[in-house]
Amino acid sequence: MVNVGIIGYGYWGPNLVRNFYAAKDCCVRTVADARPERLQQLEKVFPSIEGVRDANDVIYNKNIDAVVIATPVSTHFTLARMALAEGKHVLLEKPMTSSVVEAEILINLAEQKGVLLMVDHTFLYTGAVQKMRQLVDSQELGNIKYLDSTRINLGLFQSDINVLWDLAPHDISILNYVVDERPYSVNATGITHTNNSIENIAYLTVNYASGFIAHFNCSWTSPVKVRMMLIGGDQKMILYNDLEPTEKIKVYDTGYSYSNDEEKNRVLVDYRTGDIHVPKIATTEALLGMANDFVSCIQDKKQPKSSCHLGLDVVRILEASNKSIKSCGREIVLEDATVPAIHNGHEVLI
Repeated sequence: MVNVGIIGYGYWGPNLVRNFYAAKDCCVRTVADARPERLQQLEKVFPSIEGVRDANDVIYNKNIDAVVIATPVSTHFTLARMALAEGKHVLLEKPMTSSVVEAEILINLAEQKGVLLMVDHTFLYTGAVQKMRQLVDSQELGNIKYLDSTRINLGLFQSDINVLWDLAPHDISILNYVVDERPYSVNATGITHTNNSIENIAYLTVNYASGFIAHFNCSWTSPVKVRMMLIGGDQKMILYNDLEPTEKIKVYDTGYSYSNDEEKNRVLVDYRTGDIHVPKIATTEALLGMANDFVSCIQDKKQPKSSCHLGLDVVRILEASNKSIKSCGREIVLEDATVPAIHNGHEVLI
């Protein structure tokens, strides 16, 4: 039995408590939140769980094996470092940390202590994302060419992070999980309409050496809520609509081929439109799958789907997007990136 303590019982905390309470081989012992009214709510729903106001009462509790941190991202590093130093396993809400340096320090500390460090990228545990990865891995789409994501709604404006840090981690984690290639660079633009230098609309493009490209549209100021992703291959294409209750994924047997007409100096494109297939996907709650993965990986000493290394890769892209936005969309090359043979229409000498 893994004894768990959870820090933060705000927006996402109740969902975590509910699912860890239901998880196999797990016991939620303590929940910490500085607000008395939140602890009163906890007591109503889970009277058997101890509520405390100080996070230290979770971190330094000798009876707690693992700490789940669901607090603002600016607090993740300090809380996680304290918990890891105590030899606790740690699960961090997304995004993992406020910077790449912080994420790397935590990963190194977890390795030194021999404990598990994991990030809650919940979407990786959905049937839809599992099916998309399966389709990509099996080459059913052919060679994938692009990923296009839209995640927009009205609110909730954040006071400490911009819209990319708030919304894009979901879709960047899906990108990094489905696509087995490291990105080369990013470009990002954004704007604030609240005069506080925190962008409420932003667009992020992630470039790859192979020519694959990913694009993310995020907004807190849309009159409609959209959660949609397209993955295009040269054989088939996927439409993923997370708001669709039953048919979240549709596979389009649609593609194109082209040839060069050198005499007329033009490209000839041939289009193909076929059937639409709606695959059956698992409908189990993703957050419960994440909780079970965390607990079983502690017990079996293995790496989870949503590992700290994937969490670091998400933060690396987000950090580069900040630099690009502040530089009016300038391309930011990622560290350890593979130089593309062709980039921005110009050949690059390797």
